[in-house]
Amino acid sequence: MANIVRASSGLAYPERFYAAASYVGLDGSESSVKQLSLKFSNDTALLLYALHQQATVGPCSIPKPSAWNPVAQSKWKSWQGLGTMPSIEAMRLFVKILEEEDPGWYPMASNSVPEPAVDVQINSTKDERSVENEASLGETKTTFTEDRRLTETQDKDVVLEIPNTVSVYNQWTALLTSGPPPKARYEHGAAVIQDKMYMYGGNHNGRYLGDLHVLDLKNWTWSRVKTKVVAESQETSSPAILTHCAGHSLIPWNNMLLSVGGHTKDSSEFMPVKVFDLHTCTWSILKTKGKPPLSRGGQSATLVGKSLVIFGGQDANKLLLNDVHMLDLETMTWDEIDVVGSPPSPRSDHAAAVHAERYLLIFGGGSNATCFDDLHVLDLQTEEWSKHTQQGEAPTPRAGHAGVTIGENWFIVGGGDNTSGASETFVLNMSTLAWSVLTSVQGRVPLASEGLSLVVSSYNGEDVIVAFGGYNGSYNNEVNVLKPSHKSSLKSKIMEASPAPYSVSAVNNATTRDIESEIAVSQESKVREIVMDNVNPLGSKVGGKSEHIITTLKSEKEELEASLSKEKIQTLQLKEELAETETRNTELYKELQSVRSQLAVEQSRCFKLEVEVAELRQKLQTMETLQKELELLHRQRAVVSEQAAMNAKRQSSGGVWGWLAPPPKT
Repeated sequence: MANIVRASSGLAYPERFYAAASYVGLDGSESSVKQLSLKFSNDTALLLYALHQQATVGPCSIPKPSAWNPVAQSKWKSWQGLGTMPSIEAMRLFVKILEEEDPGWYPMASNSVPEPAVDVQINSTKDERSVENEASLGETKTTFTEDRRLTETQDKDVVLEIPNTVSVYNQWTALLTSGPPPKARYEHGAAVIQDKMYMYGGNHNGRYLGDLHVLDLKNWTWSRVKTKVVAESQETSSPAILTHCAGHSLIPWNNMLLSVGGHTKDSSEFMPVKVFDLHTCTWSILKTKGKPPLSRGGQSATLVGKSLVIFGGQDANKLLLNDVHMLDLETMTWDEIDVVGSPPSPRSDHAAAVHAERYLLIFGGGSNATCFDDLHVLDLQTEEWSKHTQQGEAPTPRAGHAGVTIGENWFIVGGGDNTSGASETFVLNMSTLAWSVLTSVQGRVPLASEGLSLVVSSYNGEDVIVAFGGYNGSYNNEVNVLKPSHKSSLKSKIMEASPAPYSVSAVNNATTRDIESEIAVSQESKVREIVMDNVNPLGSKVGGKSEHIITTLKSEKEELEASLSKEKIQTLQLKEELAETETRNTELYKELQSVRSQLAVEQSRCFKLEVEVAELRQKLQTMETLQKELELLHRQRAVVSEQAAMNAKRQSSGGVWGWLAPPPKT
């Protein structure tokens, strides 16, 4: 017999904080603090106590306790250390820490909190559970096995396909998989190498995982990879120690997997890079040169050419970062980029992408207090940050989302804002920075989760996006696939609203295959129209008319083939013109950058010349003053010389008395 329970849809703040505080038993009494220390480590218990005091009382204003009471002193120091942190920030950080330490707290705590809910039917059998969500736009029914594998779903936006078929464009498809699936998880890493998706690590019930699984994207079969660890690295004598992790980045490189960073139980000082060799199935620690970044998790790691660009994340002390580091994968050398401009605020669990092998785009992410919806661009050549105005219907603030790029389109899926999961799949045209909603899902499905993974693969010659895992109140291990259409309304809207250069770029995304398929469909429809117009409804033989019809059909076919050939030639010409236009645009942009550089140099020279002119003017004024003083001295000297000459003359003539007196006798 089935039991009926209530599934919570999520509380907002401050109710969510009070539910969390009630769950851990914090009511301000000494006994509640003791219970807290029994559930968590001493450091975590002290931090939760301090955040609770900061949220409910405010900044610490009580005097420091006496030295003979070390427990009271520790509590006072923890509270005092929060300074003037706002109450709402303390609430959010309290809930975030609780979710990390006890991810299953909310379903248990929400049972005693009245809030909007949906009916969930749980079968009493051990092998199968059914979850039924009633929504205003339709009914969603999902059946899971004991290991949370998807076996049946009905939703207007999530389509269940026959195994090994993905036929619907621009809609998420929940696929059936075979083989032993991985344990449900979030904050794992995923990467594709040779039509196989490798999934490593993650978080389940607050425990970090270290298993490696592979999903064959041709037959959708899971298998677990038996791995081993290299006892000693090839370049050092120290043993390679591999710890389980979550919040890391998994990067494919030269038939190897690079696991970068991540949260671990015992973190090191600097961020490690682990290497998995697909041939030998062995893990080892990558030997690098230079100064590596500080250890962290929730960062982004983006492959740009032959370098790996690291941005942001959160370190072991829960300090958020916004620094930029680069690892040259040829020389295995770390380098910290000394960026200019206004960088994004410190954050983790954001999404990053690269455009034109030059521009690093950062969207969203979260801090201890809030989630972001801003878009920042780092020019990797000039090493300058800039924040751009977003066009179209921009996504709401979120963290824990995932993103992948196909051509110039950046697809953003999932994430949340501490109250609910994001249900829309957004697309950003990286040339125009214009957002559009591709599709949306209803209900608490894995696609509206935090910490899911997203990869791009090829299926039947077309690009597909594969999503796995995530956390939205429960851990998931479902596989969902989306096949984006090349002829979506998104491109036409961007082409109409964007300037000419961006329109050319958007047109270039339409493949020759799409144009040829449209011509073929047109040709086929015309042939069918001719046949239907000439069918004899009575089934009689028409003799000469049949020959005339055949002749007409042949001529029509020849005309259509000639038209198709012309269209192909025009398409090739258009592609050549587009390539030339892009080349000219690239050259013009390079010239513009060169002119800007020269202008900057000339401006610098002008500034130096202005400084020199000012200095010369000062010297000239000083010289004029000295000249005037010199002339004055000359005049004074002339006067003095005149007076001296007159005095000497008077003395030589004897003066009046010499004339009156007789000359002396000899």
